[in-house]
Order: sequence, then C-alpha cells, then structure tokens
Amino acid sequence: MTAALPWSEVEGLARISPRRTRVGLISGGLGAYWPQFPALLPQLQASARRVAERLSGMDCEVVDAGFVSDEREGAQAAERLRVAGCDLIIGFLATYLTSSMLVPVAQRSGAPVLLLNLQPTEAMDHATFDTGAWLAYCGACPLPEMANAFRRAGVEFRSVSGYLEDERAWTRISRWIRAAGVRAALRNGRHGLLGHLYPGMLDVATDPTLVPAQLGGHVEILEIDDVRVRAEAVTEAETAARMALVREVFTLDESVADEDFAWGARVSVALDRLVEDFALDSLAYYHRGLDGETHERVGAGLILGASLLTARGIPAAGEYELRNSLAMLILDRLGAGGSFTELQALNFRDNVVEMGHDGPAHLAISARRPLLRGLGVYHGKRGWGVSVEFDVRPGPVTLLGLAQLRDGAFRLVAAEGEVVPGPVLSIGNTTSRVDFGTDPGEWVDAWSASGVNHHWALGVGRRTADLAAVADLLGLELTVVHG
Repeated sequence: MTAALPWSEVEGLARISPRRTRVGLISGGLGAYWPQFPALLPQLQASARRVAERLSGMDCEVVDAGFVSDEREGAQAAERLRVAGCDLIIGFLATYLTSSMLVPVAQRSGAPVLLLNLQPTEAMDHATFDTGAWLAYCGACPLPEMANAFRRAGVEFRSVSGYLEDERAWTRISRWIRAAGVRAALRNGRHGLLGHLYPGMLDVATDPTLVPAQLGGHVEILEIDDVRVRAEAVTEAETAARMALVREVFTLDESVADEDFAWGARVSVALDRLVEDFALDSLAYYHRGLDGETHERVGAGLILGASLLTARGIPAAGEYELRNSLAMLILDRLGAGGSFTELQALNFRDNVVEMGHDGPAHLAISARRPLLRGLGVYHGKRGWGVSVEFDVRPGPVTLLGLAQLRDGAFRLVAAEGEVVPGPVLSIGNTTSRVDFGTDPGEWVDAWSASGVNHHWALGVGRRTADLAAVADLLGLELTVVHG
C-alpha cells in the first residue's frame, strides 16, 4: 500500500483557519498598598507581564486591559473588554483586591470569567519576608470574596490557583482557553442543515431554534437542489482535478467504478462551493430520492466531499443529524478530530465494542491511508457510489454526543476508551474496536441509558476534562459514562 501523505499537506486540502480565541486580561491589586510598600507594585506588574506572555503563547489573541488599583479603574477596564468582544475574561489576582474592582468586568463583558491566583513561587521564604513581600503571595486571599460576590451578582465563578511557573496550573488554564474557543465556534458558527429528516429516526430530530437559543450561532436550512445546481456547474476539468486530489489522499479499491468516482468528485466540488457561498462551519445532510433520479444521486454522492470537508475542519454528518455535526465540531476544535459514529456490534471474546459508520470520516484520525470503496448499495439508504473506509488509529479515544432531554435542553454525553488493533469489517465504514475496561454489554447499556442519540462523534485522546470545561462555559450538563 502506498504511504499516505499527511492530508493537511495536500494542495487543496488545507485546514480552515478558525477565528482565534480572544482572551481579555485584567490584572490588579489594592491601590492602598502602593505608598505603604513601594517595591510591591513593580513586582506585581512584572508578574502580570509574565501572565500575559504565557497566555500569548497559547494560540489566542490577548486583549490586555492593564493593571487596575481601584474600582474606577476596574470599571474603565470593564468597558474596554466589553468593546473588545472577548471569548474569555481572565482576571489575575496579583495580590488582594476588592470584589468591587472585578464584578463590573464580569457583568459587562458578556463573556465567562476565569480568575487566576498565581503567586510568584511555590512557597514564601518565611524567615526573610516582611508584610510587603507577603502581599505578593496573597492572591488567594480575595478568592472566597470573589466567589461570593460573583454568585450574588448572578455570575458563574471559576478559578485556577498555583504559582507563576506551575505547569499543572497552566495546563488547567489552557483547558479553559480551549473551551472558550469551542464556545466561540458555536456562538459564531453557521451550521448547514441540508435535505430532510431520515424517516423514522425520532431521536435525530432537532428544532433548529434550539441551537441558537442554547448554543448560539445560526442554522441555515438548505435544499438538495442547492447542491444539485452547483454540481451541474462543475466543469470536467474541475472534476478531474478533484479526482487527482483524492488519489493523493486515498487508496482506491478495485470496487470503485470510474463513473461513481467522477460523480463523487463532482459533488465534492459542489459541496465546497455550497460551504463557501453560505459561510458554513458545519453541515448535516440527508436525502432519500427515488429510482436513481438526480436528487438520489446527489444524496448518495455526498460522502467523499463530506469527508474532505471534515478533514479541513468543517465537520459533516449524515442522516440529518444536526446535533452530531455540532458534537463533531466540538471535538474538532479541541484538536481531537471527530468522526460520525454509531454502534456496530459487541465482541465479547476480545472485550471490545465495535463502532463506526458509513459516511463522513475525519481523515486526521485514520490509522492508515484511507480507502475509497465502491458500494453497490448503501444499507438502509437509497443510491450507490463511493464511501470512505479506515480504522481509527490505536490509542485513547473520546466519544461525544449532544443529547436532547424531554424539556428540549441539550446535554453533553462523553466516554473515554482505548482503540485496540484487531479485525474490522471491510464494508466502506470508519471502524473502531474500543475497549472501555468493562464488559461490552454493560458498557452499551450504560451508554444507551445516558440519553445519547443514535450517533455521536469519536475523537482521539482523553478529552473529558476539556469537555467538562466546555460544558461549564456553555451552561450544559455533562454526563460521563465510565467503564
């Protein structure tokens, strides 16, 4: 088998560049200390610069509102951060400061707030420290005050405590920044809903109003003709160029018919134009069609293009599963990939749950060069054509579903497991053998009882800590199903 090129290095398949997470920073201390302890303010300001430096290295845009010493300066900083449109506000408690200095920031920004209590070093030198030296270490002092004041003001409270070069603390801080980026991707996202509901699947139906109401963003309702018309406009040269790109990325199985390959490539170009024309960040689709007519052919020809879009950071999910395309988007923005997944079977001999799906796959998480396979029939769906097949690379993985409760509220449902090598089906599916460290039957019962829907996203790495932060910033419940 030909060695795979890194998919992101293939010309025409570069990932999109999402908007960078915008982090507002405000640092402060009580101004009454400055004339009493002249060396204190310069030391605290140096610590604030170090915090800003570390934040700037986390792939985010930092809006630094400066160092404040009283509630009037705090109010001025609050206005600056409000205008900046930040995704996360970080308040650095350099020493004691009053809650009146930060509550306006939290109230006016419209963004979640994270407070940092990072003292200069691991511990004080008790034998030599005077009051002024101690005050540089007492960022913990105002934390209970802030928590009480925030909650009385109706503001969620979260904090990270440690010291300036404490990598454990910075790991937690980076987690909140990633979560803020996910929240921003949803709040600013445009999500395509193409075609119509898969008949009979009651769990996948989502009121499109619930997405902007609970997560933010916009749902764009699209017709299958929006793809058909664009596919008809694709030239032979454009189709040939897309086929050449696909040959760089995929191994073509002998089952792939030239006509079906060309049609999938043509539809792929049309999908790219659809995404560009409607500025989409995600897509969920399904169309049934009848007796080989054009709409049926368009619906059956979406898998190749949808997989290429997913690899570029525009996740696409089949079967009109809007909530699943959003779950894929969350995992993608966390750097975990995220493929369209459902249960396949249980293997009690190897103690694994086999899962996967025909349809869109995230090429970044493949264990090998992906295969393009020809399908004479899509099980349970009309049409024929080509589908993407690979097994997810061995190692830790995280499942994420966006469930909907009886009252319409969304809930994140997650689980961590380990993909282990072994035999998988060769039927044009993305497939994983996942060991959850428990009896496969018991795990499936617990997973199903969580309220998760028929489909979910599968990504690489252990991500439940990140997802806990995401759920916190989105105001959603997180259910973690353990092995």
